[in-house]
Amino acid sequence: MTDMYAMQDPTTQFPRPPFPPQQQDGPGDIHKMDPAPDHGETSYVGFGRLPGRRALITGADSGIGRAVAIAYAREGADVALSYLPEEQTQAEEVAELVRAEGRKAILLPGDLQQEQYNIDIVDKTVAELGGLDILVINAGAMPTVDSIDDFETATLDEVLKVNIYPLFWMTKAASPHLKPGSAIIATSSIQGFDPSPSLAEYAVSKAGIANWVRATAQQLIERGIRVNGVAPGPIWTPLQPAFVPTEKIESFGEQTPIGRAGQPVELAPAYVFLASQESSYVLGEVIAVTGGMTLT
Repeated sequence: MTDMYAMQDPTTQFPRPPFPPQQQDGPGDIHKMDPAPDHGETSYVGFGRLPGRRALITGADSGIGRAVAIAYAREGADVALSYLPEEQTQAEEVAELVRAEGRKAILLPGDLQQEQYNIDIVDKTVAELGGLDILVINAGAMPTVDSIDDFETATLDEVLKVNIYPLFWMTKAASPHLKPGSAIIATSSIQGFDPSPSLAEYAVSKAGIANWVRATAQQLIERGIRVNGVAPGPIWTPLQPAFVPTEKIESFGEQTPIGRAGQPVELAPAYVFLASQESSYVLGEVIAVTGGMTLT
């Protein structure tokens, strides 16, 4: 794992393509990825920017959610981890890392496509952590569909139920518990601004997330709650080998000006900033962490 804090050339700080050919069944397993992704397990150092905060993070077992959970714990927050039941082993690893920092971790397996699950995880977080200060709506589905001739309504339904519906379900459930100074952060994507043709369904959902951030930020700031988003570029997470064809995996990230894919740990500082009081004058914003690709 790289040293995140030593001055160095960012183009070579993490692995560059070509990557070995690889494929997995969804939702994917970080331990089967080559090269291994860096979530900050040994590389992220906290500076106490989230003292005593209580956070709920979806998709917290792997990828960006895992990196955010590790960073939040090292910044002083207790963390509730939402994930699919089949991702239990990876989620338990994250919980151990959180507890190693002296913070509380609670495990919340379930399916975000079920409205009641969204409500239940908010209630459980509040009950077990004593409140809720930070909500990170991060989990996502990313099917690849090469042609409109292959479009299926069921695929679009799944993408919207995973990527869009929880924004409304979870925020409605959480808002009565969020005090002034609380933060909501949603994960959009470069695909929401510059879509790839084979990711049309995913891109539509990610554009929707960006617009949800801007609209909901204006609603909730009256209560002192800030809503913002992060738009990652190509990030080395299990979504890639699970949903992207092998031939594209080998060159994954090379289209960026920086010339490589991002690592999950490189996203964590943006989520920490948006959750902390340091970003008190930032709302309705979608921060690009894209290796130089522009949001248009």
